[in-house]
Amino acid sequence: MSRSETITPEFRFRRLRRTSVLRSLVRQHRLHTEDLILPLFVEEGITEPVAISSMPGVVRYPESQLAEVVQRAWSKGIRAILLFGVSTHKDAVGSDTWDGEGLMARCIRTAKHAQPEMVVISDNCFCEYTEHGHCGVLCEGSHEGLDVDNDLTLTNLQKQAVVAAEAGVDMIAPSTMIDGMVAAIRQGLDEAGFSHIPIMSYSTKFASAFYGPFRDAVDSTFKGTRSTYQMDPANSREALAESMQDELEGADILMVKPGLAYLDVIANIRQHSERPLAVYHVSGEYAMIKAGAQAGVIDEEAIVMEIMTAFKRAGCDLIITYYAEQIADWLNAGP
Repeated sequence: MSRSETITPEFRFRRLRRTSVLRSLVRQHRLHTEDLILPLFVEEGITEPVAISSMPGVVRYPESQLAEVVQRAWSKGIRAILLFGVSTHKDAVGSDTWDGEGLMARCIRTAKHAQPEMVVISDNCFCEYTEHGHCGVLCEGSHEGLDVDNDLTLTNLQKQAVVAAEAGVDMIAPSTMIDGMVAAIRQGLDEAGFSHIPIMSYSTKFASAFYGPFRDAVDSTFKGTRSTYQMDPANSREALAESMQDELEGADILMVKPGLAYLDVIANIRQHSERPLAVYHVSGEYAMIKAGAQAGVIDEEAIVMEIMTAFKRAGCDLIITYYAEQIADWLNAGP
């Protein structure tokens, strides 16, 4: 009997798992500090950081400390931040956001001055700047209570985006989930001479139960429901359609929010689009990990890194996460 007849061809997957170096050599997806976007909450009128009880380790920073925080993030290798303002000048329409001396504009200028190369992204919405906590101009008469007027909100989004660009923002990130928001913002920016400013759209944003702690973070007075403008978590085909529509309207980056419960949505969008794809690892996801770690039932670093790898594996290029600084510390520390 010949040698070829006595040996059964067989591939053993474990050959490449034998040592940590071998495993690293063939690893298919890797996380880098440049993949991370750090969300920052900046509160008007405070002098010291305010802890957010539902999100251990996350605080609202005073404006006076924003520059220091930006420089710290940059030193760790983080190259992008997402700014949220917690305003004391709230009204029915969020007009502080299109005031060139308002909180949003001031924060953008401070961040850019602190580290000019940092990619400063403005979260473009109204929930932190309105008395009612909704994401735009209210209209009455909805059978579910308070609702948002689509077209009036688009007009205000245009004004807000232009003010952000005038303040020096590097990227606009509209999160209102208002129909036509990307086209309206693109038009507003282009007409104002800011055609070079990209848009990272919250293109597939679900009406999720995972946002609870975020409302503590931004001191939201929200009442009612956002289900009339944010997406039903059950609708995966609509999720794809939302992102494809925003791509057609000119979005430069697409985003899925939340992340972990929507890996199928991320993967589906990735299969249908060549645009860079981001995910928002949201407050509820963060809080659950922190609670588990504090209870001693999970390994915090291992869990976080596994989740981040899942996002990359599903097709994400960028990850917005409150863990950004900790992840950077873990990555910089090496094996």
